[in-house]
Parts: sequence; structure tokens; C-alpha cells
Amino acid sequence: MPAIVGAVQVISIGSSGVFNIGDVYRVMPISSAKTFSGAGSFNTGDAITLHNNQSSTNTFDQDTFDQGNYFNA
Repeated sequence: MPAIVGAVQVISIGSSGVFNIGDVYRVMPISSAKTFSGAGSFNTGDAITLHNNQSSTNTFDQDTFDQGNYFNA
């Protein structure tokens, strides 16, 4: 249904984000990423104490291709 939209200010949109004003049938942003991180890398909070005496992250990927975003309609 049509609408009247006033002033719009967009500061930034991420690489897989979508900004739409008006009628739309389907919006499907697609993104993929591979993340390597060590032990305790994504901990959040106040006063976290973490002891990793011997920690290493294995970034070796033996397969040539990972699962893609093909045919995600």
C-alpha cells in the first residue's frame, strides 16, 4: 500500500544490509563469512578473567570450497 514518507537520513548501511522505502515483495540480503578466533576471543562482560596458557588457532582449511550461498531464493 503506498505511503507518504518524510525526510530520511541514512548514516551507513552494512555490506549485507538492505534499505528500502516503498512497496517491496521480497527482501533477502545474503552474506557469508569465515571467522577464525582463539580461545576466549568472543567473551563479553565485566571483569572477565581468562587463562589460556598454551592456546593456538588452527586456520588450515583442507577443503577447496566451503558451502556457498547459491540458490538461496
